[in-house]
Amino acid sequence: MPDDRSELLFSYGTLQLPEVQLAQFKRLLEGEDDAMPGFGQSMVEITDPEVLRKSGQRFHPIVIRTGDPADSVAGKVFAVTPAELDAADEYEVSDYKRELVTLASGRAAWVYVKA
Repeated sequence: MPDDRSELLFSYGTLQLPEVQLAQFKRLLEGEDDAMPGFGQSMVEITDPEVLRKSGQRFHPIVIRTGDPADSVAGKVFAVTPAELDAADEYEVSDYKRELVTLASGRAAWVYVKA
């Protein structure tokens, strides 16, 4: 992992889309499969026109902590710069908050969960 990419960001949704990555990070991210144990997933309706334009999707996945280790949400973990993490914050709407979680791999990563 390059030195300037000091943050890990886990995505289970639209941050995995190439068009969203190019719009927010100005590059395609290389990710590795991972999962978040103890979380469940549902959907949230997006009304922010800029997010709708970038993702092309009206409904986005959202996760909530269930506390049940049998629950798990699959996704990708990306190495990003602090500036790219800020760009991800700008993309996410107020339904989400960024939280540090431990992934199935044991790595700690930032993820957007239900606010």
